[in-house]
Amino acid sequence: MVWRALLAGLAAAMLHAQAPPSVEPEKKWYQTLAFNGFLSGSYNWNFDQPAGRANAFRVFDFADNYWKLDVAEAVVQKAASKKGDWGFRVDLEAGQSIPEIEAAYGLFRDPDSGKAGHFDIQQAFVSYIAPIGNGLRFDAGKYVSHMGYEVIDGYDGWNDNATRSFLFGYAVPYTQTGVRVSYPFGDKLTAQLHFMNGWDEVTDNNHGKTVGFQVAYTPAPAVTLTVNGIYGPEQKEDDHDYRQVWELMATWKASRRVSFGLDALYGHEAGAVEASEGREQGSWPGAAGYLHTAVTSKFSLNLRSEIFADRNGARTGVGQSLKEVTATPEWRIDKHVILRGDVRFDWSTGEVFQKANGFARQQLTAMINLLLVD
Repeated sequence: MVWRALLAGLAAAMLHAQAPPSVEPEKKWYQTLAFNGFLSGSYNWNFDQPAGRANAFRVFDFADNYWKLDVAEAVVQKAASKKGDWGFRVDLEAGQSIPEIEAAYGLFRDPDSGKAGHFDIQQAFVSYIAPIGNGLRFDAGKYVSHMGYEVIDGYDGWNDNATRSFLFGYAVPYTQTGVRVSYPFGDKLTAQLHFMNGWDEVTDNNHGKTVGFQVAYTPAPAVTLTVNGIYGPEQKEDDHDYRQVWELMATWKASRRVSFGLDALYGHEAGAVEASEGREQGSWPGAAGYLHTAVTSKFSLNLRSEIFADRNGARTGVGQSLKEVTATPEWRIDKHVILRGDVRFDWSTGEVFQKANGFARQQLTAMINLLLVD
């Protein structure tokens, strides 16, 4: 009886060893796609009650006393994550503020009138990771700019503050159309090169091209330093007057609940401003500081302060220095629903903010912002 049991056990073990390993069926192409959505709606109130119902020098929150669907966004993508992978991403969006402001010339912004509607293709690019070293990545098409500390909100990232800084709105581009080449030199250092048509240009407005770069260094797990640059001719039918921006960004996660951010930049452009004798150069230095405090797992308070010096009016159209402070409380109702407030005070060296009657050097606004993320 014992030997029969031993033989039976041996036979079972041999059959198990000889059984072919299970092979997962290969996924259909459509099973490799990821679909995501994002929605932002807001209401903004200007305490100065401007006669034109417009908040001066604001980016997406330009309307006073108005409920808006800022953006409804749908994203489809196939991620490229390892060497030899191909992928793509397309971001479609509609809304009353974000598409109208960030739409690129030659796509959904008329290059002659400068007008844009309520629809945009924010991003549309293909990706390939070449099997070179740690993986040399190529992205070709239209994508969000590498410049700037703040981002255009989406399902995969949004800012701590509901309103955008002057630096975001006036110092750097929103999107770029061209080729981005990225390479990770290790866990701490990555670099990018960009070759593009220009600032927010799908069809170039001159014969010159714009180049850019980014170097990101993480000396410690809680600290990241990033250097950005962009250089090229951006004026219509002008290949000689170059625009350039150099930027340093830093983030420090001081603890599990507290983090700091810094964005400092300098911009310059030849022939940027109309003068009595032809055109003269313009420059726009600026800096912004950020503080994020997670009071609880669901509630946080975010602060921002900045200065943006546009002395020649090259970017805002008015020779001035702008400053602002912003406080943004945030309540994460759940992982898909986020409710934010935003109280902001702006001031300028000139009387540039409209009131109910006349103009002033400052404006005070408050906002309610709802985000739906999937």
